[in-house]
Amino acid sequence: MGLLCAACASLVVWIWLTLAQGMFWRTDVRLPPRSAPARWPSVAVVVPARDEAAVLPRSLPSLIAQDYPGEAEVILVDDGSTDGTGDLALRLAREHPGLPLTVVSPGEPEPGWTGKLWALRHGIALARAAHATEPEYLLLTDADIAHEPDSLRELVSAATTAELDLVSQMARLRVVSLWEQLVVPAFVYFFAQLYPFRRINRATGRTAAAAGGCVLLRTEAAVRAGVPDSIRHAVIDDVSLARAVRRSGGRIWLGLAERVDSVRPYPALGDLWRMVSRSAYAQLRHQPLLLAGTVAGLVLVYLVPPAAVLAGAATGHAATAWAGGLAWLLMAGTYLPMLRYYRQPAVLALLLPLTALLYLLMTVDSAVQHYRGRGAAWKGRTYARPHDA
Repeated sequence: MGLLCAACASLVVWIWLTLAQGMFWRTDVRLPPRSAPARWPSVAVVVPARDEAAVLPRSLPSLIAQDYPGEAEVILVDDGSTDGTGDLALRLAREHPGLPLTVVSPGEPEPGWTGKLWALRHGIALARAAHATEPEYLLLTDADIAHEPDSLRELVSAATTAELDLVSQMARLRVVSLWEQLVVPAFVYFFAQLYPFRRINRATGRTAAAAGGCVLLRTEAAVRAGVPDSIRHAVIDDVSLARAVRRSGGRIWLGLAERVDSVRPYPALGDLWRMVSRSAYAQLRHQPLLLAGTVAGLVLVYLVPPAAVLAGAATGHAATAWAGGLAWLLMAGTYLPMLRYYRQPAVLALLLPLTALLYLLMTVDSAVQHYRGRGAAWKGRTYARPHDA
């Protein structure tokens, strides 16, 4: 009886998610209709980079090669790299002529700053001070993101046509290894479930989020929102950035990318585990009650349906099996569009409960590492909770 009730509750949740959660499962949210501006605004591309020599040859040349009609430059901020990232960037710029490249090294971040935001602060400050007139837009993009030659042009066209202060694209992540197939599409699916793109893109919406790998930001909006200083402690910097811009009256937009790709490999489960667990507990604001609620929610929504199907079939309890099966079908059905976006086999939709279990364990591990003093660790740095910082 208890499992039947849980299965029915899960089914109700899935009906609500499918119909009332901003159609999060749809993958057709791409750059809005756009046209070329009468005058192309100036843009500074700011790339924070820490020990990125392995991926830089596949990403930086794509930025230097941007086919942009207006004035643009690339600023790579070497955030204390030990693998020659800065020297490699300069060599790549010599080998791939295009947009001018500047490499700067700001030193270790001050207390209360995350490394990425410290790097962005210096890159943005340099961009604004280097010329008689500051750039009108900032493209904030990660060192593992490769852009097609028209990427910047399309982003600026979208921003100017729709009068947007922030335009962000969720880069298409690499999906090659078995673990990437199992985990990566679900990562974007879960993100969209938490932050439905359609709600974010409403002019009067309250939901705010961005994808940190590709953010075009109006410089005036950045100044008005006080970023990055106002979010200097944020581990989940992209969501914090979008919230700051929206709070200050800016218009934001987020969607899936078509021609912006992450080239960073996550070949083993451990690589993906660290990617998720470093910020999962920060997403829950380091609150044990939120962690408990999240674990219970994941169990109810993702694990109960297959358990109900198996238990109902084994015991001959048809109602339990039917309730669990319908919930599982809705789960798989809403996941299919994301699998198609990533060009993955449809059968993976039935394995979403397994993937959700992995994410549950990663989230719990994130909390455990936090209380062991190793939470939010990334590339040799560990960040405190905001109020501790």
